[in-house]
Amino acid sequence: MFESVTVTHNVAAHRYEAVVDGHRSICEYELADGKMVFTHTLVPPELRGRGIAEKLVRTALAEARAAGRKVVPQCSYVARFIERHKEFADLL
Repeated sequence: MFESVTVTHNVAAHRYEAVVDGHRSICEYELADGKMVFTHTLVPPELRGRGIAEKLVRTALAEARAAGRKVVPQCSYVARFIERHKEFADLL
């Protein structure tokens, strides 16, 4: 589904990033009470439909799990993603 997309964690900016074809996609979060609050996911129109948002969110949720953090999906994309992928429901 997704091409070779490299996701990086920009800790200072509180976001996960992927640059594809010169365009940056992001999944932003805030830390609050030990939880990762996902606030915004953005993929430029030129890149949509290529699975990049899914790759960003999967990476972010996997890292949240590895760090023992719960998540709060304020971002509608992250909320729908968790609804569709029940294997991440334990993070709520």
